[in-house]
Amino acid sequence: MTDDAAEPPKPHSPADAPPSGLRALLPDLAPWRTSRDFRRLWYSGLISNFGSFLTFVALPVQVKELTGSAAAVGAIGAVELVPLVVFGLYGGALADAWDKRKLIMWTEAGQGLLSAVLLVNALLPGPALWPLYVVAALSSALVSVQRPALDSLWPRIVAHEHLTAAGSLNALRWTVGGVAGPALAGVVVAYAGLGWAYGADLVTFVVSMALMVRIAASPASHEAAKPSLKAIAEGARYAWNRKELLGTYAVDLAAMFLAMPLAVLPFLADELDAEWSLGLMYASVPAGAMLVSLTSGWTSRIRRHGRMVVLAAALWGLAVAGAGLVGDVWLVLLFLTLAGCADMVSGIFRGAMWNQTIPDELRGRLAGIELLSYSVGPTVGQMRSGGFAAWLGVRTSVWSGGLLCVGAVGLLALCLPKLMTYDVRTNEHAVRLREQRAAAAPVEA
Repeated sequence: MTDDAAEPPKPHSPADAPPSGLRALLPDLAPWRTSRDFRRLWYSGLISNFGSFLTFVALPVQVKELTGSAAAVGAIGAVELVPLVVFGLYGGALADAWDKRKLIMWTEAGQGLLSAVLLVNALLPGPALWPLYVVAALSSALVSVQRPALDSLWPRIVAHEHLTAAGSLNALRWTVGGVAGPALAGVVVAYAGLGWAYGADLVTFVVSMALMVRIAASPASHEAAKPSLKAIAEGARYAWNRKELLGTYAVDLAAMFLAMPLAVLPFLADELDAEWSLGLMYASVPAGAMLVSLTSGWTSRIRRHGRMVVLAAALWGLAVAGAGLVGDVWLVLLFLTLAGCADMVSGIFRGAMWNQTIPDELRGRLAGIELLSYSVGPTVGQMRSGGFAAWLGVRTSVWSGGLLCVGAVGLLALCLPKLMTYDVRTNEHAVRLREQRAAAAPVEA
């Protein structure tokens, strides 16, 4: 790495001692202090995510306005699914073989163009429905190519011992946009119109790319395979043989497929006679995630990450079930916030297990598989929740999915003992990667 990517380590001081009291809950800022590229990517992602969450709310609202159908809103997930699977796997292979920075920038530019298409369509006298689905599919493809490159870049620019802290800070970045974006989108869409939401998203992509220009190049590892079906299969075999990793994928897939309620929130707000609460509903899940991120200092001291993944996924299901069972909108918001807390805990420890154990030459392909685990579930989950809502009713769709999630997570925990016994201090893959990073430390500094 270049000097621009990671600043020289500073001598140890009493300030390096483990924090205590309230300080122990504050986010660990070590990645921020030691890596310029981490800071740049953090700001870039914060700005881009803010705009993306505006569109995240505006798009289903526009489909609802044009069709009045819960199934039509759920179909957004259907058109996103195939690009997500195909380009997620191939995007992982590209991330291992190409310069990660260039790949991230080109896909960011593509996302900006799609925001422009949504803006133009919204400004037409009679907006069309089909462009919304086309943009959703293309956006899914671009995100699926970008995320493996982005996820595989973090271990290169952050010290191994700081990866859990980096995951928490990245989660904080996402949740700030996730809280402010949907909350503002609800107001913007209601009082200014959909065009303003899409226009703001376009501007954020422009600013994000301006920040990315200064990030150091990140060429492919010399051991990395060229993009091919064989290379993708090699990554899949590695993941299959790592049962603790397989467990993280399976648990998250089950939780998101069975208990993802976002597609039906516009209809839940209507049913509760609280249309004004839609933006708050969308913001509640990331708000809960932000609460965890702001008090994430404790996560760096946890060693049995697999157990935390399972516990958090079960709590996510219970909270979603609660949101479907209660009839008061404020209690719904509370349960959605608790669900966001649980989801963030799961995400932090899944990311720590991935980043601390996967070798660099396979990181992109495994990041592609990770993308499927945390994206296919919500995408198909939108279809499930929309279909169940049309069949059984909105609230039944929500609470039944939450209870099914709890049962599925418990069954997976029994079937995957290596997930429950994972310990970052003793896991052979974590030990090997830690030793490799320690040997390369003088070069990185």
